[in-house]
Amino acid sequence: MTRRRSLHAQVMLWLGGYAVLLAGVIMLFLADEFLEDRVWESVLKQEIAQYLEHKAADPGYRWQDTDVLRLYVAPERPPPPALAALPPGVHDDLWLDGREIVVLVHRVKGADYVVVRDITELEVIEDALILALLGSALVLVVVGGVLVARALRRSLRPLSELADDIVALSPDHAGQRIAVGERASSEMHVIANALNDYLRRQDAFVERERVFIDTASHELRTPIAVIAGASELALEQRGLPPPARHQVQRIHRTARDVERLIMLLLTLARDPARLSRNHDVVPLHELLPDIVDDHRHLMRGKALEIAMDDLAPSTVTAPLHIVQAAIGNLLRNAIENSDQGRIVVRLDADATVTIEDPGHGMTPEETSRIYAQMARGGGREGGGIGLDLLARLCEHLGWALSIQSAPGRGTISRLRLSR
Repeated sequence: MTRRRSLHAQVMLWLGGYAVLLAGVIMLFLADEFLEDRVWESVLKQEIAQYLEHKAADPGYRWQDTDVLRLYVAPERPPPPALAALPPGVHDDLWLDGREIVVLVHRVKGADYVVVRDITELEVIEDALILALLGSALVLVVVGGVLVARALRRSLRPLSELADDIVALSPDHAGQRIAVGERASSEMHVIANALNDYLRRQDAFVERERVFIDTASHELRTPIAVIAGASELALEQRGLPPPARHQVQRIHRTARDVERLIMLLLTLARDPARLSRNHDVVPLHELLPDIVDDHRHLMRGKALEIAMDDLAPSTVTAPLHIVQAAIGNLLRNAIENSDQGRIVVRLDADATVTIEDPGHGMTPEETSRIYAQMARGGGREGGGIGLDLLARLCEHLGWALSIQSAPGRGTISRLRLSR
């Protein structure tokens, strides 16, 4: 197995290389200053040594200054006052009579020898060389920085690609996996492997949930169908006492509601792409009156009426039982939260059903809680399929649900059944 270098090691390697480059440039200039002092010390000491050799061979020998070199020996020839207080050693960056000089103060047998070297012209040349070196060093640092930046970007590119792959994951698709290149760092492979393991476990969990919902729903449909069929046959019997007929009607309606709930669970358990191939063409303007009639029994004992205004011809492609359950849930909520007045049901041409009730309404905080409840799939009191399941249904089928309400002004619910 190929041993992969970690991202930390790659970053430290390139940063270390850049640090070495910068240190090399700095050491170059420090070494230049150090070597310059040593060279001048050696050259000027050589001048003193030659003078002493001539002096030893000829006691009458006298030093002759040149245009660039002068020698002062105290007390015979004391140095200028500006140089008299200098300690032994090499001293540069000094000026004398408008000229730049380097001075060596050297003590031999108790006598101080001061050698002065005019370096004005040499400094001009040195400045030009330093500028060239600085330019070269700057170019080297910039090029090195660019190379290091490109190398770091190349090292971090797999991380950006991994983030893009994670963003591209869709919760509606199974079998998705994250792939990284062979040259990616060891951390990238660890993250990708951990994420792929999570995706595998998520696929298995979702599949178990789908199988459970599908199996449980199908197992429940048989007894519910028996109850609904038996209650329907009982209602056809003549001579059934009114109290018993009323109870059997309740049983029949409840069985139908549970059957629709089971169908809803089956719908949520299926893949949306699979549902799109098995949808019914539902004429909403014909279906709405039937849904309203099915819920009129909930208004018994209340001074309520339902008015259907502006039912524009509109059709939607969706499972019929799901459309009935979704609209019926909103109508049930309107009836349960209203005591008297008029409930208005409207249908727009874009397959938007609007239900306006005269109830007590809700404060903005209560409306926000409903949306939060719908988002997290919280529980709900009362009948119907619940706003939580309705919200999941809208997300599953691409529908849109909005609720507007104000205290004392009732609630307006809009359900758009088209994508």
